[in-house]
Amino acid sequence: MDATALVDQLAQHRTLGQAPREELAWLVAHGEVRHFEVGQIVSRATEPVESLYVVLSGRFSIHVDRGAGPKKVMEWSGGDVGGLLPYSRLRNPPGEALIQEATDVLMVHRTCFPDLIQRCPTITAALVHVMLDRARVFTSSDLHDEKMLSLGRLSAGLAHELNNPASAAARSATLLSDALAAAEMASRALGAAHLSEDALAVLDRLRRTCLSRTFRLSAIERADREQALSDWLEARALDPGGAGPLSDAGVTPAELDRVAGSVDGPALATALGSLEADCTVRSLAAEIEAATSRIHTLVAAIKRFTYMDRQAPELVDVAQGLHDTATILSHKARLKGAQVAVHVADGLPRVRAFGGELNQVWSNLLDNALDAVPPRGHVEIEADQRLGSVVVRIIDNGPGIPPAIREQIFDPFFTTKPVGAGTGLGLDIARRVVRRNDGEIDVESQPGRTQFIVTLPAVQP
Repeated sequence: MDATALVDQLAQHRTLGQAPREELAWLVAHGEVRHFEVGQIVSRATEPVESLYVVLSGRFSIHVDRGAGPKKVMEWSGGDVGGLLPYSRLRNPPGEALIQEATDVLMVHRTCFPDLIQRCPTITAALVHVMLDRARVFTSSDLHDEKMLSLGRLSAGLAHELNNPASAAARSATLLSDALAAAEMASRALGAAHLSEDALAVLDRLRRTCLSRTFRLSAIERADREQALSDWLEARALDPGGAGPLSDAGVTPAELDRVAGSVDGPALATALGSLEADCTVRSLAAEIEAATSRIHTLVAAIKRFTYMDRQAPELVDVAQGLHDTATILSHKARLKGAQVAVHVADGLPRVRAFGGELNQVWSNLLDNALDAVPPRGHVEIEADQRLGSVVVRIIDNGPGIPPAIREQIFDPFFTTKPVGAGTGLGLDIARRVVRRNDGEIDVESQPGRTQFIVTLPAVQP
């Protein structure tokens, strides 16, 4: 194709066709038409992009692998412009650009860009708009992919967190059926024993006392109490098997002495059997309540964390988001033996933001902090109000960030984690989200103390 025919074709180009003909002729004079067949690679992630691509015909797309396999992020066809653009800071593309259909491209090398900007203002303006549109597409794709990968990383821990109370509730519900049958038989036996009103009153008082108790014993304390009750029962030739339920209900040998003082002979075994059966039923019911409450708490935290039913910026409770993030990542903290403490100032104002994106910031920062701390380390999450802003600090006692890489940690695709363990987008996206909400993010680090500081404008009442 001669130069005139190529200029004629560019005059019909969807992106550049409105430029003056002399500018199109300049492109033709400084460019080179290249042909690519299906399956060829136009650019690789490991190699810098050196040229502007004016797509004349065909189709190619860029595929990015962020840990879940290659995914098509953007596509170009005849009438589009790609590759390196004037004023762009692009060096290496985020993935491979693969030819989908036989493609012809007019390529203009980067060394021609200064002259292009001077000689072709209309084309330059069009290319700047293309660059902005491309940046929005990649930003949206990065945020979505990082959020999905982050939720994927959380899913294993959440499955474990939900499975434990669900299994406990199912186990207790199964045992409760047998316990209710045993309680019914014990109740009949107690009625047949014809205890005195005083004896029944002693039993009822002890039942009410056990219901009102809230205590938490260590394994050693529980074993000691159960052994004391077992010794008490054996000393009176009674079945020591009831020591466990009575111990869990907080019954003491002194309280059993009061029961024995009001019930004589064989009726004592019947009275204690009724008390044991009642304690067992109530204990199992309490376990089911605690397990289902834990499930409800986790599900509520997940829903708030994702803001899956919200589509617009709104007033966001930062304190609740920090607590929900700590809840969702509690499994990872326990696996490492790390302590996570959340300290939020009273009356912390709200901020206007996309709640799901803001929680993604807290998740990325807390996840990184837990990766950084040593076993049995600790992470502090602090939030307070200063000069009309909400300030959140996430502080860990890890080894710190080496000064040599401190300026790079917010760069996209920069990561110190092993291949496959991180995308290098977490901090980059955190910074984008914070800036989009008119905030700032900073880091201070030294060995034994690293803190990421997020400042967001508060919504004043």
